[in-house]
Amino acid sequence: MANGILLLDCTLRDGAYIVDAKFGSAAMKGIIKKMQDANVDIIECGWLKDAPHNEGTSYFHVPSDLEAYLTGKSGRALYVAMIDWDRYDTGALPECDGKTIDAIRVVFPHGKHKEGVGVGMEVAKKGYQVFFQAANTLAYSREDLVELAKEVNRAKPIALSIVDTFGAMYNEDLECIVTILDEALDPDVKLGFHSHNNQQLSFALSMHFVELSRKLGRECIVDASLCGMGRGAGNATTELLANYLSQKWNCNYDMNQILNAIDMYMPYFQENYVWGYSTPYFIAGMYCCHVNNIAYLQKNHRTNAQDMKHIIESLSPKERRAYDYDLLEEKYLENQSRVVEDTDVLERLGKEFDGREVLLIAPGKTNETQKESIQAYIRETNPIVIGVNAINPFYSYDYLFFINVIRYNYAKEIYSEQFCGTKRILLSNIKTEPEENEQIVNFNRVMKRGWEHFDNAVIMSLRLLDKLHVGRVSLAGFDGFKHKYNESYADISLPTLNPDNRWDELNAEIDDMFQDVKASTKATMQIHFVTESIFDR
Repeated sequence: MANGILLLDCTLRDGAYIVDAKFGSAAMKGIIKKMQDANVDIIECGWLKDAPHNEGTSYFHVPSDLEAYLTGKSGRALYVAMIDWDRYDTGALPECDGKTIDAIRVVFPHGKHKEGVGVGMEVAKKGYQVFFQAANTLAYSREDLVELAKEVNRAKPIALSIVDTFGAMYNEDLECIVTILDEALDPDVKLGFHSHNNQQLSFALSMHFVELSRKLGRECIVDASLCGMGRGAGNATTELLANYLSQKWNCNYDMNQILNAIDMYMPYFQENYVWGYSTPYFIAGMYCCHVNNIAYLQKNHRTNAQDMKHIIESLSPKERRAYDYDLLEEKYLENQSRVVEDTDVLERLGKEFDGREVLLIAPGKTNETQKESIQAYIRETNPIVIGVNAINPFYSYDYLFFINVIRYNYAKEIYSEQFCGTKRILLSNIKTEPEENEQIVNFNRVMKRGWEHFDNAVIMSLRLLDKLHVGRVSLAGFDGFKHKYNESYADISLPTLNPDNRWDELNAEIDDMFQDVKASTKATMQIHFVTESIFDR
């Protein structure tokens, strides 16, 4: 410990959220060894859970499960694991024998500090050093913080950590919490800080925390992970903090070992998993919202940022801090299902489309690479041409059909002249009052549940055309997703949301919805592909 400052690497613990703890034995051994060799003060090796250990994961049942991943313990580093205050039976915890972990970090939520401290005291009886993590510390009032400190003092732990669970803190928030806890905590209890990067402030707040602690004369611990690996927006990065502490506070971390750890073990995780700052996780920080709510809306609905903000905003502060997926689904549908009177719209469209073939031009790459053959098809068949959720200026459209506000706004701003000069069909989740040239159809009319990503634009277009009794539909640009964004769309700048790189699953789901549409319209609608598609079988 240099100048009363300790660096804790939590890659194998916080990163477990990203990979379901499945780091693999080689990466686990390697990361621990590299952190040892880099002189990192505290190495968090993972979680203790009420389940048997599976090889290659950082979920352990008892400390002896870690032996296979330790290549000779360093006499300098402290080895720790975390337990959730109510999710681990301390009766299964053996006496500390010093062979693996030396200490246990107990995490507890706001309002459960007494229970959490009680668990820590049981752990201490087994001979382990104890650390406490006060999740969502920002929710504590001044009185709560004083009470927290009094309880913690009873247990005489190594440290109490402030946790910015939702990445919502600013400098003044951290200053207030540090000042109150410093006054109330016993002098020999170290103060820790665990940050989240929802507002791109994780590193800055961690530096500020170190400066505050040292001005107050309080020994401190700062958490970080390699490449910021952690749930949602991730954490402060070990490499940045190690360099800062070495440069500014005379700590002695070996940056070569840390960079070697990144080069050797992190590329696989960076290529196959997603974490770090993003607009949706910024919204989580804005509203002190649990990241699981954001992840649900991204995974199940690919919700755009504006709608996500409205949905989270509709939750109470208490509901935001928890995650109730049934409630969230209800709020999502409430946000999407704004109701309009669309009977006259459907009647007008039905008359205009009566007896005509419709060509849907979707945004896929083939609407650009095969545009000459598409134009030839238009000349030969004279269909009603509808642009689906996007504009390609090469085509003249009879209608544009939009199902989400981001694509609508993008087309309006980037292709404003063609947008304004073309008739548009919108779903009611975009707006309820039409502008000139616009007709609005209820979102619920073309929505069918049963799939995670049920709001696919082509599928919704087909359902609308079925309700209009269109007998023949041709499809262009309905290609299916490639594994890289710019391989999928004719317009590489077209806004979208990446479903956690689960492109094959998304394609399978779209195909299943397409087969469902074909089956339900078999007797009334012929569907024909003009361009190549993975859905054409």
